Amino acid sequence: MMKVKKLIALTLACVTVMAGFAGCGKKNDEVYEIGICQLVQHAALDAATQGFQDALTEKLGERVQFDLKNASNDVPTCGTIVNQFVADKVDLIMANATPSLQSAFAATADIPIVATSITDYATALDIDDWTGKTGFNVTGTCDLAPLDEQAAMIKELFPDAKKVGILYCSAEANSKYQAVKVAEYLTALGIESEEFTCADTNDVAMVTSAACAASDVIYIPTDNMMASSTGIVDGVAGPAGVPIVAGEAGICGGCGVATLSIDYYSIGYAAGLQAYEILENGKNPAEMEIGYATELTKQYVADRCTAFGVTVPDSYEAMVVEE
Repeated sequence: MMKVKKLIALTLACVTVMAGFAGCGKKNDEVYEIGICQLVQHAALDAATQGFQDALTEKLGERVQFDLKNASNDVPTCGTIVNQFVADKVDLIMANATPSLQSAFAATADIPIVATSITDYATALDIDDWTGKTGFNVTGTCDLAPLDEQAAMIKELFPDAKKVGILYCSAEANSKYQAVKVAEYLTALGIESEEFTCADTNDVAMVTSAACAASDVIYIPTDNMMASSTGIVDGVAGPAGVPIVAGEAGICGGCGVATLSIDYYSIGYAAGLQAYEILENGKNPAEMEIGYATELTKQYVADRCTAFGVTVPDSYEAMVVEE
């Protein structure tokens, strides 16, 4: 079905290159209606949504109105939310996280979609010949920090580690993508790895325990279910004495020792600027380059590093963790 959807969307994309999208370039007294579908509430996605709203509000003032819906980490609910946005004929859909994007993409090939917090658009949208643009009614920003550098960070902080457990949600396609890539980079560094996957939050404690038993270090990629379950993970991994390197700052703050992280507010803000170009200037999302984070920071959690006896290089910044 995704392949059929791609053909339909590509045809429409070709039309909209010339015509632009319905609702673009409204009169000065008209208000743009933006539907926001956020997969789940956690620090990273919240920051991206806020950045998106701030960018459009700064550009459009009172001429933009947001309908923010949270799917509570339930993929079918994403579908319900975006289908309602389509029925309401919103001017643009903002999809925050991969399941939100996939649901929006399945729901409409007509309304422009701007996404954020997406690790890999080619994986999310089943695009084989990736060029940096989707070719559909979709553009947005990416939350992927370099995976080779994250693997190198594990080696740098834990030079004696022999096996890394990669812990993530099996339902998140972009988490799988990260797991595969990180495993390849770890292999090149002479480190063995094994995947440990959770189907839902009920599995987190049990699967984390299994990962701890089999691993010297655990790696958690940017994964929305794990981000909302860091308390559970920390409650298992901490007492087990197994350190965690995370793919983003929110997960690291909740249960990790270190991360190579991006600024989610910034990628959300950049997505907001993309939405502005679509709405006000008639830009075609099919022809807009996906945006990537430019500011990367190596961060560490001081008390956990001390507890695990980790020597942190001077190039890392201490993370302020809210209690």
